[in-house]
Amino acid sequence: MKKKSIIIFVTFTIFSTFTSFAQNSEQKKTDIKVKVQLTCVAFYNLENLFDTINNENVNDEEYTPFGINKWNTKKYNSKLQRMSYAISQIGLDYSPNGVAIIGVSEIENRGVLEELIKQPDLSKRSYQIIHYDSPDLRGIDVGLIYNPKLFVVTNSKSYHLRMSDTNFLTRDQLMVSGYLQGEKVHIIVNHWPSRSGGVLNSRPKRNAAAALTRFIADSLFKVEAKAKIIIMGDLNDDPFNDSCAKILGAKKDINDVKAGELYNSLWKTLDKGVGSLAYNDQWNLFDQIIVSNELANSDCSKLKLWKAEVFNRSFLIQQEGRFKGSPLRTLAGGTWTNGYSDHFPTLIYLMKEVK
Repeated sequence: MKKKSIIIFVTFTIFSTFTSFAQNSEQKKTDIKVKVQLTCVAFYNLENLFDTINNENVNDEEYTPFGINKWNTKKYNSKLQRMSYAISQIGLDYSPNGVAIIGVSEIENRGVLEELIKQPDLSKRSYQIIHYDSPDLRGIDVGLIYNPKLFVVTNSKSYHLRMSDTNFLTRDQLMVSGYLQGEKVHIIVNHWPSRSGGVLNSRPKRNAAAALTRFIADSLFKVEAKAKIIIMGDLNDDPFNDSCAKILGAKKDINDVKAGELYNSLWKTLDKGVGSLAYNDQWNLFDQIIVSNELANSDCSKLKLWKAEVFNRSFLIQQEGRFKGSPLRTLAGGTWTNGYSDHFPTLIYLMKEVK
């Protein structure tokens, strides 16, 4: 049976200024109730979604039957089932069709994505994928899964991060353009370099990745001054780090965002102590979703950001032991825990007025 879209009502408060005969300015508050339809867009680090095959020129031996993780068909199939179920639940609070677009990272190749979307929990949605191979030494890439009934793709491109150290190889950045609720949007999916080797030593790599993301965004703004851009990914930095706040220029307060600028939809979520991953008993929010001014500050007659959240449902959480409260991982300390990922998904809802 075909699911119907949920239509919700959002109340906006506006203030109109008027001048009395005595020349005293006063403000009158007016509540306007608007009927809107919501669409969910998300990002998820799938934590090493590897097949069991040992591929040449890729350091994937640990995810093979004879590797340190003893990664076999049973574990791989369980991983596919777990991840597909998690994805199937994202967005259901307000969108019965589930997530319309989800960027993913830590996927080994196109094949694992194809097998993921064929899982029973996802197959009925007829998801399609966009994927390019990256030069990352571990063979992990980013990708995009989307519902073609909700998002019509018109273009895609992969951007390579070039560093002065030509031996350094990392994930490419994926840009996908298309139409969502009848409006053109651009998605940039990222997985910036890790903090391996220390936060300070590795910082220049993430700063370079941020500069590339900013270049892609500025290229879109140059062609389309009011471009609707969604930047998502595991940035391996928090919203307040220089890579995000200064180089990318994603702002904390929505009212500070102007044309051609970016708003970090999850910065204030981290301020409340909510993160997408935990390390050394501290929450970080590396999995960010950042939008351009045209999505942050438009009116409801156009596509507009409604809310953002970390999808930290109970089934994704370690319920006992030393890491209680953290994301329930697939592997922990080399032991197969048959979980999901070491990251929680993050998501935004976009709304548009229904006439």
